[in-house]
Amino acid sequence: MIGRSRRDAGQAFPIYVVMVAGLLFLVFAFFAVGKASALRNGAQGAADAAALAAAQQTREDFGKPFLASLPGNMLEQFLQVHVVTGCIAAQGLAAANQADIVSPGDCQPTRAGYRDRITVKVKGRKPVDSSVIPGTKEKFAKATATAIVEFRCPGWKAFDFNDDGVQDLYIFPCGDAGTVEIEPGSPPPWSQVSKILYDVHLVDN
Repeated sequence: MIGRSRRDAGQAFPIYVVMVAGLLFLVFAFFAVGKASALRNGAQGAADAAALAAAQQTREDFGKPFLASLPGNMLEQFLQVHVVTGCIAAQGLAAANQADIVSPGDCQPTRAGYRDRITVKVKGRKPVDSSVIPGTKEKFAKATATAIVEFRCPGWKAFDFNDDGVQDLYIFPCGDAGTVEIEPGSPPPWSQVSKILYDVHLVDN
């Protein structure tokens, strides 16, 4: 009986080893999946921050050309044809969140009417790097986010009090955001009016 018990124990030992090895594999696999999910969430946060930074920088950079267009009544031309400049800011925010915009084409503005869409694609800097899943040493999280810069005061009115071709006053009704009055000869600081004139927010890709 004692000999049989020892033989049974000896036969069971490899099974225990296999079971423990299988459990360890599952633990490491679940850890890898959790790490990949966390990295994906981090990359999405970096993409969101980068897209918003690009949109906010673009809104700030609109200030000088926007105000310069007012005296000669060239605002409509500016709104239809302008440069989106915020992608440098996008790279900075992506880097601050452990990610990179991997190429200039991965910060891409498009325009439709009074709205600019800025789509940013980022890649996280940390690989999944799991010892139990092949190929994860070179597997990086990627994410995409899109932000909008939208001029929300299209029904503006311009007044040329002297009939000299130079506009003296603009009134911008901007819905729930309020109303802005700008005298081109002495405009208010752009920081005071830009957030009323332009809405910036994230949208679904």
